[in-house]
Amino acid sequence: MDVNTAAPSVEAADNDVNLLHKMGYAQELSRRMGAFSNFAVSFSLICILSGGITSFQMGLSAAGGASIGLGWPLGSLFAMVVAAAMAQIASSYPTAGGLYHWSSILGGKTWGWLTAWLNLLGLVFVVAAINYGTYDPFFRTLIAPMFGVKSDALGWWDQTIFLTVITASQAFLNHRGIRITSRITDLSGYLIFVVTILLVASLLVFSPVKVDLSRLVTFTNFTGVDGGAWPKQTMAMAFLSGLLLTAYTITGFDASAHTSEETHQAARNVPRGIIGSVFWSTTFGYVMVCAFVLVMPDIGAAVKQGTGFFEAILAPIPTPLRIAIELLMFFINYVCGLAAVTSTSRMMFAFARDGGLPASRWLRKVNPAHRTPVAAIWTSAALAIAVTLYGDAFTVLSAGSAVFLFVSYAMPIAAGIFAEGRTWTDKGPFQLGVMSKPFAIAAVFGALVLAYVGIQPPNQKVVYVIAGLLAVLLTIWYGAGVRRNFAGPPIAKLTNERERELRGIEGQT
Repeated sequence: MDVNTAAPSVEAADNDVNLLHKMGYAQELSRRMGAFSNFAVSFSLICILSGGITSFQMGLSAAGGASIGLGWPLGSLFAMVVAAAMAQIASSYPTAGGLYHWSSILGGKTWGWLTAWLNLLGLVFVVAAINYGTYDPFFRTLIAPMFGVKSDALGWWDQTIFLTVITASQAFLNHRGIRITSRITDLSGYLIFVVTILLVASLLVFSPVKVDLSRLVTFTNFTGVDGGAWPKQTMAMAFLSGLLLTAYTITGFDASAHTSEETHQAARNVPRGIIGSVFWSTTFGYVMVCAFVLVMPDIGAAVKQGTGFFEAILAPIPTPLRIAIELLMFFINYVCGLAAVTSTSRMMFAFARDGGLPASRWLRKVNPAHRTPVAAIWTSAALAIAVTLYGDAFTVLSAGSAVFLFVSYAMPIAAGIFAEGRTWTDKGPFQLGVMSKPFAIAAVFGALVLAYVGIQPPNQKVVYVIAGLLAVLLTIWYGAGVRRNFAGPPIAKLTNERERELRGIEGQT
């Protein structure tokens, strides 16, 4: 991973702007992110210290230790295939809201419009899910007791106030500019490496449990167990269900694509950010989740503890060290939400820029002082807060967020299978060569398997959400005449007149 974030040459900066102009857009956002910053925004959003903990029971309570030792590598392989296929398209079309843009160019405006809505919905609920996870278990269970506040004393109002405050603060930091946001996510990127190593070492050193590596390849069907995540299933289905741990954790790497217009040498650095964030997350994440299994006094008891398993395995660590780890993890989880707001707002801005959303003229506004999409930032935050107000709806949709995201990842990849060599002939610096179509086919197939598993009990209500969403979207598309009025991305050939228009927009920003 190239971590050089030094200012690029004038020629490189001009190339970024010229490439953006060729895709029909003005340089309205501030291009201040280097290679490491683009990597860090996705790495911070994936955040193995968030999803790898809050979703851990998805794996353990499925097929036991084998879901971790064998399931995580298999899920990681799928994530890497998707990341590589996405990275190749991102190298060709490095724009904010990349998934929407890619699907529109490769598959047509209708395909792009549907991709945008699925991705945007998934991102809104990712923000909500991350911040809810920051509250419980990190704040409610680990941090609040440090200050003498019993977790049982915290109710719905405390939760709502906490989520509102931290989500609003994340929006405020995004409002103030990409420079401060990227500096914070850069710091978080380094801290994730350091804290993961510190956490794993502490667990292995201070745990009284004798390490037994056979736990990681032992299949135990824990579905149907009280406290577990799954109703009774066959062993085969249990193992597939356990793959959702990796899918729920290793998602959000589209943040590198969504910040393309704020990244120097985006055609090169965005693909690196996508692939690098997935590779290092899966590698360090595997070590971490394996350590969880190895230090558990009793795996069966841990299944029944739910997210309380984490507090239990931290208990043997000396108090000062444990408190330091918990505080650092709380900060890292907060930054995870910060990166999610960044990604969501850029997607919303890009879609609104082409008139794909209600109130698009307002949502596409860029603050001239900070050069950030302020309306999209605050709207993203408000929607995420609203989601957390409804218990059951939040549970269902947050569980389905990974399904929405991976399906939206697969849509431009699927379109690329048919467009490659036909309408898609001008590729960027990162190319998969002869492996391009095999990777794309594998990514699409894997996304379909994930979607199938993700809608099984107890997440069957996701089916109704998906069906309802598609019904609403199709009604809007056909009934409200969007198909006639929505033009999609401006992919016509760049003319001198359009070039002067784009320069004029940049001069006003």
